[in-house]
Amino acid sequence: MPLQKPWRDLDRDAVAGAPDRPGVYELGDGDGTVLAVDHGVLRDELKTALAYGDGSRVRWTETHTLEAARERAAEHRERLE
Repeated sequence: MPLQKPWRDLDRDAVAGAPDRPGVYELGDGDGTVLAVDHGVLRDELKTALAYGDGSRVRWTETHTLEAARERAAEHRERLE
């Protein structure tokens, strides 16, 4: 099951709008196919994804801690498999 958030283009505006908090994010291609699920401090992670061209779209959800983000990302990956 994908994150229940709308896709955004992965660009400088999306990175600037991302919270400086822990969370889970999905990277997708132009068709909305999920390419990767990961976690971390969202703004930092998305800066890296943008710099490396890891996807063209992104969506995320915040968590309260990095540990919660790690657990949620692991559960999310299992559901996608």
